Formats: sequence, C-alpha cells, structure tokens
Amino acid sequence: MSEDGITLNLREIRQDAGLSLSKAAEITGVSKAMLGQIERGESSPTIATLWKIAKGFHLPLSALIGEAAQPDLAAGGERVFRSVQFPGSIAVKMVFPFDPALAAETFHVTLHPGQCHLSQPHDSGVTEEVFVLEGAMEVLRGEDWVALETGQGLRFPADQPHGYRCSDSGAAFLNMHHYRRADPAG
Repeated sequence: MSEDGITLNLREIRQDAGLSLSKAAEITGVSKAMLGQIERGESSPTIATLWKIAKGFHLPLSALIGEAAQPDLAAGGERVFRSVQFPGSIAVKMVFPFDPALAAETFHVTLHPGQCHLSQPHDSGVTEEVFVLEGAMEVLRGEDWVALETGQGLRFPADQPHGYRCSDSGAAFLNMHHYRRADPAG
C-alpha cells in the first residue's frame, strides 16, 4: 500500500485544523509518535488507526485514504480506483468517495478466506450498509453475527463495535458509510 496519500492527507488535515501533533493525539487517541510516523511516511497505518483518526477529526474515511486510492483512468476514460491493502487486514477499494451532499461514501471490501475483521465504533451517528457481491459472510451487529449470502444486505449502526467474517470461500462486499449530517440550524 502506498501511504503517500495518507501521509499528505493527515498532515494537511491536522494543519488545516491548526492542531499540533500533541493535540491531534489527544483528540484521536493515536499516540503523537504514531501520528508523526504516519505523517513522515515511516509507518503503515492500520485500518483501525485510520478510523480512530477519522473519528477524532469527525471526518469520513475517504478523507484520509483519498490520495492513496486515487483513480486511474481506464480505457474509455472512466475512473477506476485502486485498492488499499491494510497491513494484516482488509483490502478496501473506493467506489464513491465521500459526497458532502449525501453525507456518504462507498467502498468495495475484500475478505480473504477465513478472514475476520473487527471494527471499533465509528463517529456518533454513522450507519453502515453491507451488500454481499461474492461469497458468503457474517456481519457482527450488536452481539450477534448475522449471516449474509451473495445478493443480501444489512444496515446497522456503526457507532458501536462491529465486524465482518467469512468462511473458507472468501467474500467481497459493498460497504456504504452514511454520516450524520450537520444540523443546518447550528
């Protein structure tokens, strides 16, 4: 995985917010040393670390991985996003980057045979939708694992612990994140 985009995005986001590394560490729960290593391109952040950073800054995940998953132009000129493989974890390919008008983003996620991915709670009010494209999998919703097969989907609150796992066949699914919209009344 190329961290260049993550490095650039994190540094820019932190600087735009006017935060020191110490203050960014405070609001994200990620150590100052780790944030510095990510910004300098010395560390490959895990998906769990990126979600902590996104949650601390109240940003969608694509705000951090946007450059790393930047689209290539396919024959015919359509945009094809690259996959981001997180160390020891899932592969994520951006389908639709965060759209502020919809307060949503969509990813294509691949689970290798027998893989399990547990996720910490996202920012308050985040809802996820999972739609299975290939294989069969289970989604941890609350305390229960819900079985899904190809062509089935599930919506659940993602501001609580949740996860995904599959059998020996592996699975691929669309993962839509819906963020709570800011109250226009302020």
